[in-house]
Amino acid sequence: MEKLVIKGGRQLRGKVRVKGAKNAIGKMMMASLLTDEEVVLTNVPANQETDIAIEIVERIGSRVTRERDTVRVITPSIKNYRVAELSRRNRIPILALGPLLARSGEGEVPMVGGDKIGARPVDFHIASLQKLGAEVEVRGSSIVAKTEGLKGATIVLPYPSVGATENTLLAAVLAKGRTVIQGAATEPEIIDLVKMLQKMGAIIELGADREIYIEGVAKLHGVRHALLPDRIEAASFAVMALATDGDITVEGAEQEHLITFLNVIRRLGGEYEVTPEGIRFFRKGALKAIHIETDTHPGFATDWQQPLAVLLTQAKGNSIIHETVYEDRFGYTEDLIRMGADIEVVSKCLGDLLCRFQGKMYNHSAIIHGPTPLHGENLEMRDIRAGMAHVIAALIAEGTSEITGVEHIDRGYENIDGRIRDLGADVERVKE
Repeated sequence: MEKLVIKGGRQLRGKVRVKGAKNAIGKMMMASLLTDEEVVLTNVPANQETDIAIEIVERIGSRVTRERDTVRVITPSIKNYRVAELSRRNRIPILALGPLLARSGEGEVPMVGGDKIGARPVDFHIASLQKLGAEVEVRGSSIVAKTEGLKGATIVLPYPSVGATENTLLAAVLAKGRTVIQGAATEPEIIDLVKMLQKMGAIIELGADREIYIEGVAKLHGVRHALLPDRIEAASFAVMALATDGDITVEGAEQEHLITFLNVIRRLGGEYEVTPEGIRFFRKGALKAIHIETDTHPGFATDWQQPLAVLLTQAKGNSIIHETVYEDRFGYTEDLIRMGADIEVVSKCLGDLLCRFQGKMYNHSAIIHGPTPLHGENLEMRDIRAGMAHVIAALIAEGTSEITGVEHIDRGYENIDGRIRDLGADVERVKE
């Protein structure tokens, strides 16, 4: 077990290169199972999410080689359609069902796991696969699926679920006939998956009003594809710059993926400059309170809200965050309160968006009164994004913070302590 020891109070300055998207590597590794030819992925992050994805495909029968940020995968045949257990629980395995059904007619994977940030229902996934012609059932801690052959269908998602959209795409590209996904998620990572599948020979069109059209093909071929930059990581470094009153250029960050985030940064008193190498973030005076609501893309991403909450503890006035994607994602605020933050978490919907948690007594709105000084504390990371909130809070706190549960942040951020140390942070990783 390891922990991070951070002495706060330093301005972070310099340049940092954003890595490939953590939220893309899993689905692209599962897409590699759709062909018996070699798939080469570049700009792959060295984090635990990549390790888990490699573990899954190797158990299925893939040969994987890895050199720096390049991963080569070839799966001549499906040697094992059952992925019974993994070294840790994760929500990636369910995305292997589509490729397994397409190539072997059956598949078995562990139930969805991952971070404890609210329910991760598999109902949408199962319903979509059933519509495509699979028999699916939950047996204990596994999902078991069989098919005599996948066939195109119209899939109507009750909510633009990222995972269900990905699963349907991966299953439909080799199904017979035409599939229509209505109410699809359209996050940049999904669009990048569409680009990869199209390069492999798939026929996929993006329609208006969250519709995706897929014409099934008989076979897909190998591909070389570079992962898109991680927009969540880019935003995390941006918040570090503003929170520490520093100046950070996030090399490789793409404005197209951060439009909503950039507007929020400017509204609260931060500033940015888009350059040929990336985006530079810095302060232009005092921070101002704001009201934000998370939403599916192109709205404000739920994975941006935790780092931003830390920043809002330093803004003048009363800020509000209305979380509409997950019902239980404010647990980390208890730690911020222990550090000196003034935060109320309530069940009331504090926003204009139609929220599916209305009246269900989930604590999904936060009121942040600021500015308040923070002091160092002993903290435990609860999930990846809460872990980043802990790091940023420690960076601006007076005194020293010790943060355990580092394996959570390691799952999503490559060498986070080394990279913020290069920006001027006083941080040390030590064995417990």
